[in-house]
Amino acid sequence: MRRRFGLCAALLAATPVAAAPATRLAAPPPPYAGVYQPQGVDEIGLWREMDEDERILANSPILIRDEALNAYVRSVLCETVGAERCKAVRLYILRTPLFNASMAPNGTMRVFSGLLLRVRSEAELGAVLGHEFGHFEQRHSLAAFKAKRSSTDMLSWMAVLASMAPYARGAYNYQSMQISVYGRLSRFNRDQERDADLHGIGYLNGSPLRPQAASVVWQNMMTEADRSAAARGQARPRYDRIPFFASHPPEAERAMTLASLAAPDGAARDDGAARYAAALAPWLPLFLDDQIKLNDFGASDYLIGMLGEHGATAPLWVARGDLYRARGNPRDLVAAAEFYANAAALDPKLPEAQRGLGLALLKTGHGAEGTQALRRYLDLKPDAPDAAMIGMLVSTPGQGH
Repeated sequence: MRRRFGLCAALLAATPVAAAPATRLAAPPPPYAGVYQPQGVDEIGLWREMDEDERILANSPILIRDEALNAYVRSVLCETVGAERCKAVRLYILRTPLFNASMAPNGTMRVFSGLLLRVRSEAELGAVLGHEFGHFEQRHSLAAFKAKRSSTDMLSWMAVLASMAPYARGAYNYQSMQISVYGRLSRFNRDQERDADLHGIGYLNGSPLRPQAASVVWQNMMTEADRSAAARGQARPRYDRIPFFASHPPEAERAMTLASLAAPDGAARDDGAARYAAALAPWLPLFLDDQIKLNDFGASDYLIGMLGEHGATAPLWVARGDLYRARGNPRDLVAAAEFYANAAALDPKLPEAQRGLGLALLKTGHGAEGTQALRRYLDLKPDAPDAAMIGMLVSTPGQGH
């Protein structure tokens, strides 16, 4: 038992990440060879499975169908990978408040709203979308499918042989082999991610966008994780180690590697930050509301602060008020009322500012002021979904005292 524990502990221990080696710049991609068609039984079957997933995706209730937003995100993808490559992609934006995007082997790209909330420019968005297109162009999904199948086939035979062994040593050897195989698959996945990073930064190097933004994405993700852990009273995450079963390289490695692969003469290029902010402005209140509902105070507070680093807007003050009011500590409610008041001062006709201000004031014992704010909310938005509930609050006897 002691020997077995030692083996598992050694395999599960995190491996330190070496400093990013000096490397040549990531080359822009070669001319596009045209739309790829699946080859062989495995790939045709995988594509058909993805086609069925896409049919389900097209009718998903969380699919964002806004034409302007879809066209804009697609334009960033096309600017990153080139117009010819872009033709192979069918883009879907999903209302999911997580940092993620993916691309299926049949050309289906999924972009989560949480990603759109976290990146700050077209260049940062292009870095992530280019990474996903790298997976697609290098046919990583098929390679991963074959690797998993061969590994599970081997484990199945090992399980049969282990069951025939006369002693417990057979079961122990099988468990050791199982850990080794799963660890090998994890390393295979990490190497695919590194390859996709290489191709993604290559697309950016050959684009009009600033390639240094790719490293910034992972620097921001580390900061967000730090703030999230601090708010929960947890230890700071380690970004310089690779857990044995990790499917992706650590953020510190990715940030350093992408910085070293970016073309130095690209640092002066436009990153499209102003265009990105303008395109995302109509969606920020909704995306921030979804983020706040994740109950991750530190991450949400960091994201709101980063969005307002060049000046807080009324919607951002409302979002910060919603965040503090959701946590609900007595001091938080006082702070929330102040944030809503800041929003109302910037935009007196913003209904959400009056609503939040009224609810926060009621919670802190300022009934008369709270009722007045809620009445202003109803005047500004008489058809609000919660108009009946708010109407009951303002009409309750004693509420204004």
